[in-house]
Amino acid sequence: MPPAILRFFTWWNGASLNTLWHTRRHGEKVGEDEFGNVYWRTRGGKLDPALGYERRWVIYRGLSEPSKTPPLWNAWLRGTLDAPPAAYAPRDWELPHRPNYTGTDQALRPPGSLARGGVRPPAGGDYEAWSPGA
Repeated sequence: MPPAILRFFTWWNGASLNTLWHTRRHGEKVGEDEFGNVYWRTRGGKLDPALGYERRWVIYRGLSEPSKTPPLWNAWLRGTLDAPPAAYAPRDWELPHRPNYTGTDQALRPPGSLARGGVRPPAGGDYEAWSPGA
């Protein structure tokens, strides 16, 4: 299906036409993350009279998957950070941000998981079932 038709009929394949129109008319680009998601706010940081704070939103690259939002950008979207995050250099011990892969081929499947095709080891002799009368 052509991308224009997908944008017209679906909201999960990127921004809808109405969102793009509203963004162009009222939005101000704030930044972009390593996944290609683009972050926006109301032009000039203007406060929304109904809410009392500025509106902030993200237009996802590809499928609209909120778990693809890195932690610092997530904090900015929620209003925890006042200023958009600057370039961030992770520390040596930090792993790179990964989206939630639950339900996909890349989901975490620990050893012994039935989804991995493994067999759970039998319980050892250290388990005693609780019974109310004991």
